[in-house]
Amino acid sequence: MKPFTSLSVNTTFNMISTLLLVMLFLALAYNNYRREQALILNGAVDNARTISRQIIVTRDYLSNHVTTEPESNYNLVPQVASTQIARQLTSGSNFSVRQVSLRYRNPGNRPDPFETEQLKLFMQKRNHESWQVTTEQGKKSLRYLLAMVADSSCLACHGSYDAAPAFVQARFARGHFSYGYQVGEVIGAISVSVPMEGLYRQIGTNLKHDIIYDACVLIAFLAITGAIMRKAILTPVKDVAVHISDVAKTGNFSQRLERTSTNEIGQLVGSFNELMEELDRKTRQRVESEERYRNFIEIAQSPIISFMADGKIVISNQKAEKLFGLSKEELLGLSIFDFMEDGENLRRAIEAYFSAGSSDLIGTTTLQKVRDVCGRLFDAEMVISVSQSDQTQIFSAILRTIKNGSAAR
Repeated sequence: MKPFTSLSVNTTFNMISTLLLVMLFLALAYNNYRREQALILNGAVDNARTISRQIIVTRDYLSNHVTTEPESNYNLVPQVASTQIARQLTSGSNFSVRQVSLRYRNPGNRPDPFETEQLKLFMQKRNHESWQVTTEQGKKSLRYLLAMVADSSCLACHGSYDAAPAFVQARFARGHFSYGYQVGEVIGAISVSVPMEGLYRQIGTNLKHDIIYDACVLIAFLAITGAIMRKAILTPVKDVAVHISDVAKTGNFSQRLERTSTNEIGQLVGSFNELMEELDRKTRQRVESEERYRNFIEIAQSPIISFMADGKIVISNQKAEKLFGLSKEELLGLSIFDFMEDGENLRRAIEAYFSAGSSDLIGTTTLQKVRDVCGRLFDAEMVISVSQSDQTQIFSAILRTIKNGSAAR
């Protein structure tokens, strides 16, 4: 997640949401494609099954009710009539329908390798229907076969040679492999072939519409969700962050945020307001304390310097300013170590105070040599005390200059 660390929360949220929704969109598109593919294929199989059953019903009807007519009208032969009817049923479509048999009479009914394999499976009574998508010469096709089972009416032409009508005997001599069927035996199959190119085109059209619809829904979802998230979460969090930044820059703890909810975001805003109130209270207390301290050291008769552990001067009185030859503004921020001849000794004493809890220079009167802004050295008695301010130690040095062997206030 490192690439997102330098981005705003709003940008990061939008990027992650968009990425997740794109992944969801692709998953939906793939699912829609599979669903459309299944629907189109199942629809094609259902159509092929319907056509095949109509042809078989037509063939069975002609076998049972048309007896002598085929002798004078060849078009009334069940196989011939059903073939013509199949052509009319599939006219204008990409369906290719024909009747196939391993023991065919019409050369046009000779099965191809795929149909031969399926007919053999039908004869083994494994099933009477099969379909699958095959590839021939680089083109895919849906192949469907429905078995035709011989009944007693079929045996009139496909039973024994002697029982066959004269026009059948005239066309197919004794011993032809199309004779000798038994009732219940698979006599052939209706074979339907549908090029997949047309089906895929339909799938592509349906998928395009689905993708456009899903894209619109996802974009609307992203926009609505993004707006809700920005209003409910991102904007309040950003407001808190902006106010914290302003507080850090200005030190103004009087700012408050409006709490509009009781959820986690509302609790965050409430915690911010409580923090600002506490910091404001402590700041006022510290300012009042520092003001009292400043007033106290201003009326003191000795030079007083307050400094941090690193030696940086933070408070001074007029006596100290006169002693060092600098104004209050000039003294603030300078290091007290620079005004002492042995400043390193004081630095080590402060470090010892933090490490051991005590030091020879802290809380006792010592004689030190200090210098003013011009570099002039003079002797002074120095007492250093320690006070606590906002969990930070502040050191205060009270100086008494020594002149002619006596301490001068």
